[in-house]
Amino acid sequence: MKICAICQKGSHLGGVRKLLRGHYNPTTTKRVYPNLQWVRLVNSHKRVKACAKCIKALAKKTK
Repeated sequence: MKICAICQKGSHLGGVRKLLRGHYNPTTTKRVYPNLQWVRLVNSHKRVKACAKCIKALAKKTK
């Protein structure tokens, strides 16, 4: 699953509205995934997938 184990951040639909001859073309949508990476938690020796924002926050807490 592409969900952060800490903050439960998941994918969402994002798109670009292209202007074509005075009309917007709403067909350009794609799924945007979070930046998930494997990280080892400090208190438990378990590896989980966490987003980059949570990894930065964990690094600040351990200092």
